[in-house]
Amino acid sequence: MMAIDNLGLYVHIPYCVRKCNYCDFCSLPNGGSNVPDEYVSALCTEIISYQKEKRRCLDTVYFGGGTPSLLSVSQMQKILGCIRETFDISSLAEITFEANPGTINGDKAYGFKALGFNRVSLGLQSIHENEMKKLGRIHNFEEFLSAFNLLRIAGFDNINVDLMYGIPYQTKESFESTLRTVVDLSPEHISSYGLILEEGTPLFLQKDTLQFPTQDDECDMYDLCREIIGQSGYEHYEISNYAKSGKRSRHNMLYWNLAEYIGVGAAAHSYLDVHRYYNTDIVTEYINSMLDGDFSRAESEVDLPFEYVMLKLRLSDGFLLSEYEALFGKSFLSGREEIVDRLGKEGLLEIENGALRLTERGFYLSNSILVEFL
Repeated sequence: MMAIDNLGLYVHIPYCVRKCNYCDFCSLPNGGSNVPDEYVSALCTEIISYQKEKRRCLDTVYFGGGTPSLLSVSQMQKILGCIRETFDISSLAEITFEANPGTINGDKAYGFKALGFNRVSLGLQSIHENEMKKLGRIHNFEEFLSAFNLLRIAGFDNINVDLMYGIPYQTKESFESTLRTVVDLSPEHISSYGLILEEGTPLFLQKDTLQFPTQDDECDMYDLCREIIGQSGYEHYEISNYAKSGKRSRHNMLYWNLAEYIGVGAAAHSYLDVHRYYNTDIVTEYINSMLDGDFSRAESEVDLPFEYVMLKLRLSDGFLLSEYEALFGKSFLSGREEIVDRLGKEGLLEIENGALRLTERGFYLSNSILVEFL
């Protein structure tokens, strides 16, 4: 279901100079040292293990983390070499790496471009130093500008900038200045996420001692995104993502469209043949198992009808009611007529040309709307 011959590949690099105060991803602080060679070897071993499968064509390759820009050019070259040995890469493939501005220099900007990368996702979060310090970011705005300009000079014409709202001591005015500054830089893509206090993170532990924006303030900040980014030539195509024409994140679109992808690296997830698999999130355990030739992965259950709706409603396109019925053999509206009618009257969703989608207002309330569809 939802499978196409092409697929995406996600490569997880679980190392950072320092772990951010809000992060609960699989990442380890290494003080800025290079990524350990044994992790690169483990990655390559896992990638090559897919040679026994049917050779597939990759439409997207995405290096995420952690901080993939900590990889040296030679390490990145080795990993990409294994990928090319194992898969065909489309001549039009989108090949992305995430980068922390504090880890980008000229050698990496030019080196990664020469290796075939054509998209970068650059983490900024805020232009204000006090806000970045609360988040535990290792860079300042000047370092971000330097990295952004280096990437432009190196030839990258598809750059995403990550922003965040709901930061301690952030105000609507400070967030607006961040938005306007970034829009003036004219990146091809902007992601803007609300801060989530994940249990166990430093910010979660400080939640009662720090001053956070109120829920109303966060709602206003979300609206500022829509107004300032949306009025600057960007399409609001997903709840937290904005793109210039033709610059949607093709890799993330695979996730939202329930298409197939392979994940390699510690904590990486795969979706293949209507099954979800995932690797251990203990990095030393991952390295040892891969180097020992143990490619067993845990499996999680997939509630396909719900995941289809949950993921599709993140997109401004929504989903075709006819497609849902063709896939699952039943009408989505059957038994939900009253809920859909009420949400429509509240201005939270709409049905147009056979597609059900959330409105802009519905985007912000998507979690509570999805609960109603359970």
